[in-house]
Amino acid sequence: MAKGHRSQIKRARNANKDTRPSAKLSYARMSVQKACFVLDAIRGKDAQTALGILTYSPRYASSVIKKLLESAIANAENNNGMSAENLYVAECYANKAPTMKRIKPRAQGRAYRIEKRNSHISIVLEER
Repeated sequence: MAKGHRSQIKRARNANKDTRPSAKLSYARMSVQKACFVLDAIRGKDAQTALGILTYSPRYASSVIKKLLESAIANAENNNGMSAENLYVAECYANKAPTMKRIKPRAQGRAYRIEKRNSHISIVLEER
């Protein structure tokens, strides 16, 4: 059990919170593997280069991740007062979200399960 008054515990918990600008998308309708193909391409790149890569990538995930990156850049400018030219993608990852289970009718009265996978995608930026 933690020591101290509730306000002290909350203050201590908020003191070590990550202050880097970020954006998170929950329950994106794509599998983690498909999102990671695109995330691997932009990890470590500066923000403007990453936007260029996402703009011309043919994958569906790139359009979703491009909107997320633009949101992270806007958060950095408006909430943290950072310049967009100095930002780079420090972290980007996709985690597994709950899977929707569906049934597909097959021959002779059988039913096959179809899994429609979801993911939680996060992008964290830093300033150079």
